[in-house]
Amino acid sequence: MMYDSTTKIGFDDRVLAHLEVVIVSKLRRKESFALTWREPLENGSGRSTVWLDVAIPLRFRFEGGRAPSLDRHWIEQLSISAASSTGLVVVDQHGESVYGTTHERGI
Repeated sequence: MMYDSTTKIGFDDRVLAHLEVVIVSKLRRKESFALTWREPLENGSGRSTVWLDVAIPLRFRFEGGRAPSLDRHWIEQLSISAASSTGLVVVDQHGESVYGTTHERGI
């Protein structure tokens, strides 16, 4: 996922497909919100958060050529999270934290 043309956030294609559904749905309604994920050890651990808004360029890029199957329950879980005061926290279909790898141009 490319955020604001300077930040690349890498997620597994299946995770990204579910995030895309939730994020596009919220932005279509012009709802801004935070997106938070865990960083892997090689990126210093911790977590990262970005603010998502219709004015900020966002691009979803998938590694594979086939669209992953979608899990309706997982999308519902992510949607509930996105509507909360903490924003969309990236978790897998079992509610476990998902790691995303952040690469920032020029940093």
